[in-house]
Amino acid sequence: MDLDPEGVFGDDEEELEDDFFQERVATKELVVYLIDASPKMFSPAGKLENQEEESYFHTVVSCISQSLKTLIINRSYDEVAICFFNTREKKNMQDLNGVFVFNVAERECLDKPTARLIKEFSHIEEQFMGEIGSQYQIIPGNRENSLYNAIWVAQGLLRKGSAKTVDKRILLFTNEDDPFGSVSGAAKIDMTRTTLQRAKDAQDLGISIELLPLNRSDEEFNVALFYADLLGLDGDNLTQFMPVAGEKIWSLRRLDDMKDQLRKRMFKKRKVRRITFSVADSISIELNTFALIRPTLPGAITWLDSITNVPLEIQNSFICADTGALLQGHTKRFHPYKNKNIKFSVEELLEVKRVSTGHLRLLGFKPLSCLKDYYNLKPSTFLFPSDKEIIGSTRIFIALHRSMLRLQRFAVAFYGSSSHPQMVALIAQDEISNSSGQVEPPGMHMIYLPYSDDIRKIEEVHMNVDSVAPRATDDQIQKATALLKRLDLKDFSVYQFANPSLQRHYAVLEALALDEDEMPDIKDETLPDEEGMARPKIVNALEEFKVSVYGENYDEDYMEISVSEASKKRKDIVENAVKECANYNWADLADNGKLKDLTVVELKYYLTAHNLPVTGKKEALINRILTHLGK
Repeated sequence: MDLDPEGVFGDDEEELEDDFFQERVATKELVVYLIDASPKMFSPAGKLENQEEESYFHTVVSCISQSLKTLIINRSYDEVAICFFNTREKKNMQDLNGVFVFNVAERECLDKPTARLIKEFSHIEEQFMGEIGSQYQIIPGNRENSLYNAIWVAQGLLRKGSAKTVDKRILLFTNEDDPFGSVSGAAKIDMTRTTLQRAKDAQDLGISIELLPLNRSDEEFNVALFYADLLGLDGDNLTQFMPVAGEKIWSLRRLDDMKDQLRKRMFKKRKVRRITFSVADSISIELNTFALIRPTLPGAITWLDSITNVPLEIQNSFICADTGALLQGHTKRFHPYKNKNIKFSVEELLEVKRVSTGHLRLLGFKPLSCLKDYYNLKPSTFLFPSDKEIIGSTRIFIALHRSMLRLQRFAVAFYGSSSHPQMVALIAQDEISNSSGQVEPPGMHMIYLPYSDDIRKIEEVHMNVDSVAPRATDDQIQKATALLKRLDLKDFSVYQFANPSLQRHYAVLEALALDEDEMPDIKDETLPDEEGMARPKIVNALEEFKVSVYGENYDEDYMEISVSEASKKRKDIVENAVKECANYNWADLADNGKLKDLTVVELKYYLTAHNLPVTGKKEALINRILTHLGK
């Protein structure tokens, strides 16, 4: 049997160089939505323009439905459960009164969100009173404690998984700030004590409890009455949790603003992974990494079995070239040396390839002036200390952070996997806050530095050293500056604009999964603001810039000819694509999974003929065609 020497030092498992792609394993989340279903939640919360008045219960259901739609696309591996308390009927593993766990068929109580779950939950109000019912459970003379029971049931739902590998959360929605206000005396004291102890037991197991309060129209939600003790809020933490002074309470806001606030509270920034930062030979600290911004890509195509509809798994088998027998166990690799085949075991290859342990290792410091803008090749990673595994990490990090800010230095460190080691720059960021609270947290940004080969010298405009490169005059520079100031976007942020192609892609998937008849309208926020561009000041600035560059009598005919020639060329390309596209039955190819058999050129015929983007790999092109066909 011959041993293949090729790839002897290749990776047995593909190592992803970007921490962002390892987020799935590191930050899986289990969430229980705990919803108060008391009669107070069904009272009117407010009214939107030209719409019917909505209840607090409707607002919560709407927010959770929207979050599940987002979750099933962005983080479909997270698991959720929906639980109501203060209900007439009961449905839970512990058979406790006043608690109803909502679920659909063919799904565990705590499981990945499905299209059927979202569809039935979004219409739950229609049959809620008849099938589940709303009823006060905490009343005088009754020893039932529905809030205690709800936390107990939620804790039971979150029993699977270790707190070290998954994040466990309970999101509590209510507009009742004093759940035991209807009872008094020893009964109230006993209920309060047992409920707080039940919450503490859950938190000791690594379960975080988060409150999303809703203010009633007649009074503001007072966290200090009960929930401050349940959440462990005191002093500054309690002050920060309460609404900012001067801010309108939620019940007096536009209802869509309240929904937006709830959505922001329900989604938190999650760490990508935990790394070790070696500051010196005997000093190491623990850091959490966060991906502040990353490009969003369409989901990868999953191949399914045509009969069972089960996702297919790829399995590799090795066959002996001499005997044709199926090889069992691990194959060995070798490298020819002096007419001999030197064999390597898997452990030996891993040791040879180990360039880095994956830890972050400090090398030194440099002035901030040495760090150029063009060194930033891809989105940075944010670093924040953690004392979970290494006690004292925060103290060392703060001392290092303060020194770097004071001395205007950045740290140079070595980081990366065995397949992609690289140098990084650590830049300290001070905390930024305003009257509304924290804007930017303190911490460090990890900038991925380029290799020397990645930086090329700027090519000269002219090969002839005697020629003079054209330069803009002072007047042209002034006119261009004035034009840019007129076109400047105030308080610009990349978060203000959504990718219209992705929005449409996910809208089609959502409509198909939920059996919706109508497609939602997708607003393309990247299109130019024609109304704004037509303002007199911008038009005047643009005309002055054109005159300064081309002169008052520049040849418009020549410009029109150039544009017309380019338009004619594009038209010819489109006409040819339409002609070639007609030779294929695209719907049949998509239904039978034969699009993958076409070449990239053939796929681009369809995209060009239908005015769709033609960029990306073959898988992206197929995905774009399937989306356009509604498959």
